[in-house]
Order: sequence, then C-alpha cells, then structure tokens
Amino acid sequence: GVGPSSSHTVGPMRAGQRFVKDLERQGLLMQVGKLEVTLYGSLALTGEGHMTPQATLMGLEGELPHSVDTAGIAARVREI
Repeated sequence: GVGPSSSHTVGPMRAGQRFVKDLERQGLLMQVGKLEVTLYGSLALTGEGHMTPQATLMGLEGELPHSVDTAGIAARVREI
C-alpha cells in the first residue's frame, strides 16, 4: 500500500475511487471542475505523515490500493 500505515491510506483511496465512480455512473463527473477534501479525526491528525492526502488523490484519479504504482505517486501528486 501507500505510506507507512495502510489504515490511513487504504480507506481514503477506496473512498476517493468510489466517489469518482459514483459521479461517473450518475453522469455528473464531467460537470465537476474542482473538489475539496476535508479529513477528520486521526486522518487529519496524522494523515500527512502517513500519506493520506496522496492516497486520497490517487483514489480520486481512479487508483486502488492493490494496483496503484507506488513508485509514481510523488510525481503524479506534484502534477495535480
């Protein structure tokens, strides 16, 4: 997985991916110009060090924990 703590990355990545898939199914994805993500609880408190923001971005880009290319995450996040 992404980062040192899968509990802080797997859930957020899956949530981001599901959110985008739901938008696609509803025909709404192309209407989205900007997203704002707010993390709460332990994800907000330790997320940066555990790579939660990066995992969330990868999920929003359609990635899943078991198949994401972890070596390319830093470059992709910089592009976003």
